[in-house]
Amino acid sequence: MTTETEAGTTPPHSFPSRRFTDRSAQTRAAILAAARGRFAADGYEKATIRAIAADAGIDPSMVIRYYGSKAELFEASAAVDLALREIRAAEPEQLAEDYARTFIARWEGGANDVEQLLIRTALTHHDAVQQVQRIFDEQIKPPIVAALADDPDAELRAALVMTQTLGLAICRYLLGLDPIASADPATLERAVRDAVRMHLTRSMRDDA
Repeated sequence: MTTETEAGTTPPHSFPSRRFTDRSAQTRAAILAAARGRFAADGYEKATIRAIAADAGIDPSMVIRYYGSKAELFEASAAVDLALREIRAAEPEQLAEDYARTFIARWEGGANDVEQLLIRTALTHHDAVQQVQRIFDEQIKPPIVAALADDPDAELRAALVMTQTLGLAICRYLLGLDPIASADPATLERAVRDAVRMHLTRSMRDDA
């Protein structure tokens, strides 16, 4: 009988790095697709390696072989590239415009299953919170800090920008709360732009 790793107590990155071959690409893609579906349907705690393997049409041992544990499998299945590389370090006005346009275009495009999975899971599970933290540290913060290189509050400003867009993502795309859910995307883009610009430029000191 195959022993499956279900508790998720093994910290991510504790396994040696795995070398994948092109021949395994199809199997790994099937595992990740099944994992996203199962995590979304059952939640992190209830999803099992055995169920994910069954959805992918493979033996559970193959899931462990490629991903090691449920925690590592979730991390791989919820990996996301926000495509913010095109946002160059620029003046705050331009940065706010570029950020808002990129954010709205990505979410309005509809291919956000991974982001939705990650956000939903982060509300109840620590591993997902850590993944959101990495996305902030590695993708959202760098262009903002680069644009505000001489600002001692640059990291805090970047975090405030994230709260603006994360809140919109939850209210519009996850919960479907009106009037946000039915608002015109162009109107939301302008609102996000103005809010981001405020976070990037307003004084952070009461005595300023």
